[in-house]
Amino acid sequence: MNIAVYPEGEQIEALRGLADDAPVVMLNMLKFKAEAESPHEGKSGRDAYMVYADAMREIVEAAGGRFLFSGTADLQVIGQSDSDFDVVALVEYPSKAAFLEVAFDPRVAEIGVHRAAGLEGQWLVACTEQRDG
Repeated sequence: MNIAVYPEGEQIEALRGLADDAPVVMLNMLKFKAEAESPHEGKSGRDAYMVYADAMREIVEAAGGRFLFSGTADLQVIGQSDSDFDVVALVEYPSKAAFLEVAFDPRVAEIGVHRAAGLEGQWLVACTEQRDG
């Protein structure tokens, strides 16, 4: 398994194909660079990424989303992966369309330099609530 910084075209198209009648929770599994790149030289990757995350919170919340959880990924208890992660975060969007609106918002592109400076890679998993019956 590998981690990436940006989705591939077919991944976005697969997301567009999901039903849009329920909230979607994005599971973010983040791996930071040990040392940030420009424009955050001399800082940790985590510190550079947090500049991006703080700005993203405003954009996400303005679109009706909310941050449910963010915490340290301490230990993989079951299974094995060649990727380890530093932080896990859960962000809920009112719909798939709301997530895509945020993802392609020009403000997100503007702050992306901070994300790229600090993020080595991530897994991003779209999750919807399982409905019985």
